[in-house]
Amino acid sequence: QVQVTESGGGLVQAGGSLRLSCTASGRAFSRFATGWFRQASGKEREFVAHISWSGGSSTYLDSVKGRFTIARGDAENTVYLEMNSLKPEDTAVYYCAGEPWGRATIRPDEYEYWGQGTQVTVSS
Repeated sequence: QVQVTESGGGLVQAGGSLRLSCTASGRAFSRFATGWFRQASGKEREFVAHISWSGGSSTYLDSVKGRFTIARGDAENTVYLEMNSLKPEDTAVYYCAGEPWGRATIRPDEYEYWGQGTQVTVSS
């Protein structure tokens, strides 16, 4: 059984930064592809970033390219999302998810393990 936990959300002013952390217990999460998704109030969940199990490749939503960075931590089973130059439109609940087959996918329905989410609020 894999349990995924996100942390690091909060309230920040526009232009500020946050670092979200995703940790997992159970099976070899470090061998999973990992994605970050977000869901704003009244909207569908959308892909934000993805990193391969090796950390060698990553993919980003166009609107966050150059501002967000996804990376694997030195600690096993940890993935970070560094968010800079935050905008009010980045406000959402952010979710971390694991994909055990290593697919580079942006589809949330292809991720098997999900955390409960962490709220990010960016004020203008």
